[in-house]
Amino acid sequence: MPAKPQIIIIKKVSGHGGHHGGAWKVAYADFVTAMMALFIVLWLLNTSEHTKKVIAGYFNDPMGKPTDSGSTQSGVGEAMPFTKENIEKLKEQLQKQIQQQANLKDLSKQVEMTVTPEGLRIELLESKDGTFFDTGSTTLKPGGKDMLNLLADKLSTVPNRVSIEGHTDAQPFSGANPLYTNWELSEDRANVARRLMQHPGGLRPNQVSQVRGFADQRMRDPVHPLDPSNRRVSLIVQYLTPADFPNGVPPSAEKSPAETAAPEKSDSAPSQDSKGPGLAASGKPSAAH
Repeated sequence: MPAKPQIIIIKKVSGHGGHHGGAWKVAYADFVTAMMALFIVLWLLNTSEHTKKVIAGYFNDPMGKPTDSGSTQSGVGEAMPFTKENIEKLKEQLQKQIQQQANLKDLSKQVEMTVTPEGLRIELLESKDGTFFDTGSTTLKPGGKDMLNLLADKLSTVPNRVSIEGHTDAQPFSGANPLYTNWELSEDRANVARRLMQHPGGLRPNQVSQVRGFADQRMRDPVHPLDPSNRRVSLIVQYLTPADFPNGVPPSAEKSPAETAAPEKSDSAPSQDSKGPGLAASGKPSAAH
């Protein structure tokens, strides 16, 4: 009896593997891109105003043409010099910057900025209960830290050097250590401010020229020696002079390589127009302690 032929059953599995096998990769790539964009936005929201301005300057000028808030082709932020002729511009910039910070707006009332023969003096004035430092202490309050960080971020963009002073009122310091006086307190507060302002991205290591403590010897209000505004920390942005530059000319007054390499053709001799020193940074004064 002949064997029955073997029946072979072929099952076809329907699916979309062949047509949509790589679709998940596209969706995953979109998801990763969206997450990266989210993290960048969250990071930007928590950076300083100076960093935001520099980043905005780059996107406005990706080729690296120098601008007030952009960068040079070497990738470093532009540092424009401030002299006696343009120091008022720095004062306006700092004042504006402080007013733009919601957490510093109220503290701005305790900030006094004055143009002096030495430079731009920014004073953080203490109130009766202490505004920037705890009373009789070298401990910075949160508002004091925020103010000094803002000033450090802004002043780090200029080539000018900075000196820091500490001052007290005439009330003798009373503490457990009888040898610790207003002299030590004023100097220690100035050094606390210096250490904070020299954080990464803040004042450069060689930007601070002096740290001084004057105790009650240089009062802001000598008629009222116990007035709390006599307790202050002062930042002095020192003027730049021609002697501060290798060739005696501020960078903003020099012609760029492109200008010197490709002079305009003319039948008459080209005129030598000098450019005045440029300006940069923005903000407002900071309070003194």
